Amino acid sequence: MTSTILVTGGTGTLGSHAVPLLRAAGQDVRVLSRRTREPADGIEYVTGDLLKDEGIEAAVDGVDVVLHLAGGKKGDEAAARNLMRAASEADVKHLVLISVIGADRVPVAWVRSQLDVEQAVIDSGVPYTILRAAQFHDLVLKVVQSMAKLPVVPKPGGLRFQPVDSRDVAERLVGLALGAPSGRVPDLAGPKVYGLGDLVRGYLEVRGKRRPMLPVRIPGKAGRAYRAGDNLTLDGADQGTRTWEEFLAEPSDGPAGRVRAGLA
Repeated sequence: MTSTILVTGGTGTLGSHAVPLLRAAGQDVRVLSRRTREPADGIEYVTGDLLKDEGIEAAVDGVDVVLHLAGGKKGDEAAARNLMRAASEADVKHLVLISVIGADRVPVAWVRSQLDVEQAVIDSGVPYTILRAAQFHDLVLKVVQSMAKLPVVPKPGGLRFQPVDSRDVAERLVGLALGAPSGRVPDLAGPKVYGLGDLVRGYLEVRGKRRPMLPVRIPGKAGRAYRAGDNLTLDGADQGTRTWEEFLAEPSDGPAGRVRAGLA
């Protein structure tokens, strides 16, 4: 008999891949959602809000495993502490957290906030697994789309990314959720490292466009951290299978098709 797995952020980019994988593995799935939803496809929805500390007790009731994927532009630490308090009181046996590579090294507010989220999990006393991943292709796509709209595209010197496909991350997280608590596990990054200019050029080629690029320098501590590769994991990391080029070259019903149609 399988127990129910709670997924926070189950309707987001990562959750939309992870939830079907859990169902395919025969797991009962409960999703914490801010909107009221009817059960569907073997998935139960519980209405609640992590940041407002609403509905969390009902969401974790009877749950052994929590896959914490929810996040926002701010408030992630408070949301995590609310979740972990409820998870501890409900005697949750395993919490799996998605975090970001460089959380302890890159001096950018949101990245550093993920280190506080990790600490909230560690301090809770709930057995845990933490996976740090690189930036998703989906997020990188949004960044380069914005840059490509400019008449001249800035090209920050030394700024590199190792983007990973969100489906690869979901597969890794589901495997971790079905296993035993493992603490901090090896990071997960994409199979290739790219300069930001290379990522923009790849996108522009798919759209059949060209833009001049202007070299710029990122100042301050953030610039030094990125030039040092503190947002990368070049050694000791697991690697996803899908490259940026493969992501962009997917069929018409995939991300690349939406890019070519100007809908992504």
